[in-house]
Amino acid sequence: MALPACAARALGPPLQPEREAPARTTCPRRHSRVEAELAASRPGSVAASVRAGPPRGVSRGFNSQPLLDEPLKASSSLAGAARAPLFALLARGRRRRMHDLRRRWDLGSLCRALLTRGLAALGHSLKHVLGAIFSKIFGPLASVGNMDEKSNKLLLALVMLFLFAVIVLQYVCPGTECQLLRLQAFSSPMPDPYRSEDESSARFVPRYNFSRGDLLRKVDFDIKGDDLIVFLHIQKTGGTTFGRHLVRNIQLEQPCECRVGQKKCTCHRPGKRETWLFSRFSTGWSCGLHADWTELTSCVPAVVDSKRDARLRPSRNFHYITILRDPVSRYLSEWRHVQRGATWKASLHVCDGRPPTSEELPSCYTGDDWSGCPLKEFMDCPYNLANNRQVRMLSDLTLVGCYNLSVMPEKQRNKVLLESAKSNLKHMAFFGLTEFQRKTQYLFEKTFNMNFISPFTQYNTTRASSVEINEEIQKRIEGLNFLDMELYSYAKDLFLQRYQFMRQKEHQEARRKRQEQRKFLKGRFLQTHFQSQSQGQSQNPSQNPSQTPNLNANQNVTQNLIPNLTQSSGQNPSPTENRESQKQNPGQEQSDGNAGNGAHDYIGSVEKWR
Repeated sequence: MALPACAARALGPPLQPEREAPARTTCPRRHSRVEAELAASRPGSVAASVRAGPPRGVSRGFNSQPLLDEPLKASSSLAGAARAPLFALLARGRRRRMHDLRRRWDLGSLCRALLTRGLAALGHSLKHVLGAIFSKIFGPLASVGNMDEKSNKLLLALVMLFLFAVIVLQYVCPGTECQLLRLQAFSSPMPDPYRSEDESSARFVPRYNFSRGDLLRKVDFDIKGDDLIVFLHIQKTGGTTFGRHLVRNIQLEQPCECRVGQKKCTCHRPGKRETWLFSRFSTGWSCGLHADWTELTSCVPAVVDSKRDARLRPSRNFHYITILRDPVSRYLSEWRHVQRGATWKASLHVCDGRPPTSEELPSCYTGDDWSGCPLKEFMDCPYNLANNRQVRMLSDLTLVGCYNLSVMPEKQRNKVLLESAKSNLKHMAFFGLTEFQRKTQYLFEKTFNMNFISPFTQYNTTRASSVEINEEIQKRIEGLNFLDMELYSYAKDLFLQRYQFMRQKEHQEARRKRQEQRKFLKGRFLQTHFQSQSQGQSQNPSQNPSQTPNLNANQNVTQNLIPNLTQSSGQNPSPTENRESQKQNPGQEQSDGNAGNGAHDYIGSVEKWR
């Protein structure tokens, strides 16, 4: 790069390369970069001063002279005559960028200084405010210096506590929806946990008439004996979640042993090495993959007991349980599961001692699986077992000739299957609905007298809910599952009536206990009051003669009321108080322990006496 003549005369003879510096190459841009680096490495050079910046605590400000004038001033002196050309050799654009960088450095330092001073002033003011508050509260108990130190520690503790609470809240409950729900929980009363999960009213209009025996389901399940719970798992009804609750979420004297990485758990009876639960997660698929009612009733006794054990224990009770789901949601969920490659080829479908032939139960696909199947093709297959699956798995297939469709007409076959499924469902020990998780938990706990550790969770967002279908497709799915639709309506009505019946029974029992407790407290109070008055009369014989008739009447009433109380409450004596009274007064009647049920006699006699 050639310099003008006036610049050459002003700057003097051109600089010669130093001994240590490398020779000039053919690339001027590289040569200028090397020279700039060498100039920056020399102490006291202009480039080094630009890189280092002003000294600590010194700022040139916005009105300082531009950096471009510094090389000209340095060139006028003898000491800077040799260093000025190096800066002058830089391109004009690069010098302008260096000047802008210097101005930005000044602006950043100014902002940092303002921010630091602002935060310091805010902390100082907060310290004084807290110190004033503490001085007002505590008065002369501490000096001002101590107050400042205490206020600083308190402020730091409050800030750390707030940050810790925010971190814990974000870890436990991420997102804003859960935080809003927590805030609403503080402001609103606790809702009924057993309110209908589909946001409908807890009360409903029953369609079917059931007897008291059908509604009252209370099984005398003896886990230490020989009774066995058999779980009939229907595909895509939430049975996997419920099965995990049975082995992992139930309070037992001897809980199930579940190891990491293993699906099956060991559920032994207390003190015995035999299981009390027959399900996928305890015994595995011992009767085949997703065995139905026909398979389980013929397979479970043979699997659990040998012929010798069956003769020794003829009184073993098998309590069957299952979970049902809305037919449309279950059908769509099974279709999505089949799309992902599920086939359930391991299902045996054993009926009347043999599996069905390929003519009786043809396949809907030709390959290894039916993955990627569209919904229309899934609905078009006439042999699809997803159609009316819940009715087929809950009915006794031996009544209709198993899978042989030529035994009876289709209409009669459907009627027999539906009635069989309803009957088996009604006489089961327990059944739940996927759409009512909390009610399912409540009824299971009341039926078997077994409590779960944590409450069930209602998941309203499932794979089936993510499928968008129009009204025409929904009508067709309902038509393909018309038996399941009728069975689910029947099961839902029976389920909600059982729930309502058990809740009313629970409320009546709680009301009866409160009334008995209230009667007991009233009787004890009146008896104590009369006895204290009798003792006061015996201690003070010199009284006004005009009050003697009332006192004698009081004694007579007390003497008459205690036998009445004992006679009326003799049906339900208190065992603890009876034992204590027998130890203290073996020859007397136990009136104190039976005072609760004779409160009406007390109250009526007192009213008559008044």
